[in-house]
Amino acid sequence: MNVDDYESLPTNSVAVHMTAGAVAGIMEHCVMYPFDSVKTRMQALTPGPGGGGGIGEVLYRMIRQEGVLRPIRGVSAVVAGAGPAHALYFSCYECLKEKFKSTRSQFNHLVYGAAGCVATILHDGVMNPAEVVKQRLQMYNSPYRNVLNCIQHVYQKEGIFAFYRSYTTQLAMNVPFQSIHFISYEFVQSITNPEHVYNPIAHIGSGAAAGAIAAAVTTPLDVCKTVLNTQQDGVHAQGMIDAFKQVYRFGGIQGYFRGLRARVLFQAPATAICWVIYESFKYVLRGKQDDEYSDSEADNGMTGINQNPTLASRSNSFQGASLYFNNHASSPVLLKVTTS
Repeated sequence: MNVDDYESLPTNSVAVHMTAGAVAGIMEHCVMYPFDSVKTRMQALTPGPGGGGGIGEVLYRMIRQEGVLRPIRGVSAVVAGAGPAHALYFSCYECLKEKFKSTRSQFNHLVYGAAGCVATILHDGVMNPAEVVKQRLQMYNSPYRNVLNCIQHVYQKEGIFAFYRSYTTQLAMNVPFQSIHFISYEFVQSITNPEHVYNPIAHIGSGAAAGAIAAAVTTPLDVCKTVLNTQQDGVHAQGMIDAFKQVYRFGGIQGYFRGLRARVLFQAPATAICWVIYESFKYVLRGKQDDEYSDSEADNGMTGINQNPTLASRSNSFQGASLYFNNHASSPVLLKVTTS
């Protein structure tokens, strides 16, 4: 099957992107979750006995004082939110990227950034409640027994608004984060993987670089988001501006960069994991679709033999040569399937 045939294949590309995105999102958050717990502790304005110090020190005290499973407390909330959130996130991004991609490559970075912004709005609408529950369970001396107890308690005491108190701050953080993330990822890909083939090493390197850059730039907004989500004793911020004031009152300018290293250490490998799983999943699923299409093409070729032996013979010759070169290619090729 040649490139033109592959590009014109009728595929369930949205389902592929949603499934790949959901798996990638869950793995991204779960694998690096202990460092996310450390980051939340380090960003707390009143950290208590379980906070303060460097990354290793906070993680060590968390395990020694509260048990070996304490760093992963609240991970089930992330799993429940990350699956659907990342499914919407990646499917929307891929759809918009393909739809508005320009023939002038210099404009494509802007298209990637805009697609990332729209995808983020959908992602955060699903993920924000999970972030609230997760961060409240991560705090030192958290009063909640489990995820369901936290949801019930927050809803009864603070109402549904509590789950979206930080939504505007989350968007203010994630829109630039994802724009920087996608632009950086595609830029590094254009250097390390200019042909955009399936290349796990390039996906890992590009993802890690993009995640680290975006995380460092948006750390001040992440600190404000943590303040809004946790609502600690003595720190009850009611909006983004109020959260900025509270952070400055407790820590000055340096307060906006609390947990910077922990955030970068979490985000760089997490983003790399997310991208390599996502691209691998797409590659495998599209490979299966390719095989199904090849079988269908072969059946049509056999039918054509009975109708026109001469034409069928030529068709099968070209088809056989195409399948041969596809099966004996020196490296696996990932071709983008258009959604139009």
